Amino acid sequence: MHRFYSFLISSFLIVTFSLAEGVTQFVNPFVGTTTLWTPEELGFVPKPGERQWGAEAFPGAALPNAMVQLTPVTAYRSGSGYQYEDSLIYGFAHTSKGHWNLLHLPILPVTDEGKPTPQSYASPYGHDNEEAHPGYYQVFLKRYNVNVELTTTLRCGYHRYTFREDDHKGLLIDIARSNNMPRRWELKQSGSRSFEGFQDGEGRIYFYAELSEDIESVTEEGRPNREEGGWTRNDGRGRNFARPVGMVKLKTPQGSKTLELKIGFSFVSIENAKENLKAELEGKTFEQVRKDADKTWNDILSHIRVEGGTEADKRMLYSTFYKTFLFPHLRTDVNGESAVEGSSGRKLGFNYYTNPSFWDTYRNKLILLGMVTPDVARDIIRSCIVRGEARGGYMPTFFHGDHASTFVAGSWLRGIKDFDLQRAYALMLKSATVPGRGGRPYLDEYLERGWISEKDTVNVPTGDEYKGAVTKTLEFAYDDYATALVARELGDKENEQLLLKHSQNYKTLFDPSTGFWRGKVLRNGKGVWIEDFRPNYPYYQYQYREADAWNSLFFAPHDPMGMVALYPSKQAVEQKLDSLFTVKNGGYPAFNCTGYLGLYCHGNQPGHSIPFTYYFVDKQEKAQHVLNTLMHKYYGMGKEGLAYAGMDDAGEMSSWFVLNAIGIYTYSPADPEYIVTVPLFDKVHFTLGNGKAFDIVKEGSGEKIKRITIGGTPLQGWFVKHSDLADGKELRVETY
Repeated sequence: MHRFYSFLISSFLIVTFSLAEGVTQFVNPFVGTTTLWTPEELGFVPKPGERQWGAEAFPGAALPNAMVQLTPVTAYRSGSGYQYEDSLIYGFAHTSKGHWNLLHLPILPVTDEGKPTPQSYASPYGHDNEEAHPGYYQVFLKRYNVNVELTTTLRCGYHRYTFREDDHKGLLIDIARSNNMPRRWELKQSGSRSFEGFQDGEGRIYFYAELSEDIESVTEEGRPNREEGGWTRNDGRGRNFARPVGMVKLKTPQGSKTLELKIGFSFVSIENAKENLKAELEGKTFEQVRKDADKTWNDILSHIRVEGGTEADKRMLYSTFYKTFLFPHLRTDVNGESAVEGSSGRKLGFNYYTNPSFWDTYRNKLILLGMVTPDVARDIIRSCIVRGEARGGYMPTFFHGDHASTFVAGSWLRGIKDFDLQRAYALMLKSATVPGRGGRPYLDEYLERGWISEKDTVNVPTGDEYKGAVTKTLEFAYDDYATALVARELGDKENEQLLLKHSQNYKTLFDPSTGFWRGKVLRNGKGVWIEDFRPNYPYYQYQYREADAWNSLFFAPHDPMGMVALYPSKQAVEQKLDSLFTVKNGGYPAFNCTGYLGLYCHGNQPGHSIPFTYYFVDKQEKAQHVLNTLMHKYYGMGKEGLAYAGMDDAGEMSSWFVLNAIGIYTYSPADPEYIVTVPLFDKVHFTLGNGKAFDIVKEGSGEKIKRITIGGTPLQGWFVKHSDLADGKELRVETY
């Protein structure tokens, strides 16, 4: 069982396993569910008792890129709904991402003997009777003496509860509660053993549920305004009133112990939820569904097979690889209807997915997902095209920046071409060249002078939100490069040249006097460097997005040598990097910045490509030393050995580990190539989603690369082409 202590395996064990052995046994879904608490781990002294952000992962049952995720809720308004250090479970929700949203329709099995009320119903639980595997979750609820087991299909949840023999069973449904504060909902009995309804909150989710026992009643019972950290509902006229809970009472037969709940979901209609349930769960047993889920995961995760390495490295590899496929989420029903913006129930002819977390995952995760499941990546891009055309003609964005362009370019150039590139390009080009609502923020400034100004102010608190001008300028330049690659593919020479020119805008905010990218303000129509400049002070969005100046260094993946040339010499860059990874950080408390190696913050995405800069100043071995340190000390942190240095952010942190662990990283994800690193394993066998396979072989045990060959031919430079790997050529990395 994957309890917390199962991850702490002696690192000296050397492992080789046969291709017939299932790899899901190496996955620990609890990885990423704990929090960092100590100053040594965080990089600052937290306030007493204050919980910082963890990886915000969930341990529940899910399938790859599914519509539903069944997971325990220990805290509302938290990243995933589950915090390992919590001691109470409020229910088992049916959606989760790890980003303070979702947690649709939490359900809790209860008994009369446990005395649940709308004001008090959560149950204590313990990690000594809790386990999780891909597609399966189990826990014992002490208050109700109920053992809970969860498994899943793409669109349906399957609950199995084991009660004491003579207890009176029921279900408490938190119909008015999720992370999105629902304003409308409906819950009603629809048959002798079924109930149905909907719940609002990041879309309206419909559900239809069938039970293995007869229902006595389905009711809603009131809740006071202040309940276990809850909230009130406002009727729009300034009047607050209690949010209810749903109660399903059962006609429990004498001696009955097991209750099964099958529940289908849809974002289109209750009828579709019912149809999804029939198609995916009718006539199937719990064990059959659990076995099918394990097989699905084993098929996906077996795309990477490794030999050598430590047991701990292998467990972390597959635990992080698993998290690559949990998001985006499916929004198409079995009948082909999708919950498309503005036209719910539309048949698109492909699977419609939620918007990816572009700012986080464009760096690595979306490319890795496409390498293994190109059909999913293709449909995510198709979904973005439909969404963009419905939202004013701009490519969809997420949170910050404009990185769908990188995903589209990188996918197309790696051979994922079963989508309309011309339609995608029209959206990308408008995003890059036409200011407007729905497009890039402050694009007018960027187009006018090549950089975005910051607010002219001083003494900015770390948590304030302004323009993030430096980060936007640097990232827009890279997105311009990605869009230029598509323009080249389509023969649009004029815009290709324009965008390539714009891609050099990353240089406009480089301050040679400090060696940092630094914000400017406009005074009398002229750009002036921000005077209140503290390179190690982290901001939420002033100059830098969730970073400081140190962690905003060296971001020009499309032009690394041009970036290095901004400095007096390669030695100057090396010294800057040495300082970054060795000088103690300032100790400033910031929720977004945790897990420091020197001044470098691995707990957030902005700096994740910085270590590779050593390659371009002829110090590859220094990069590898940093990478090895991060892989071995910044994953599996904390007293339980389960924490990350920071948020997983929909799989970005996990994918960073996977790619570096196998020896190829998406330094410039828009380009169909990978920077070669020293893998953790002696041999990696990677099967692409189209069935083609390649091997990565390591010789030696050092951090310095002596020679790289691809298909037996010495590699020129540090980058291996995707096409060479797709052709089955062996990548061999010789070290000393």
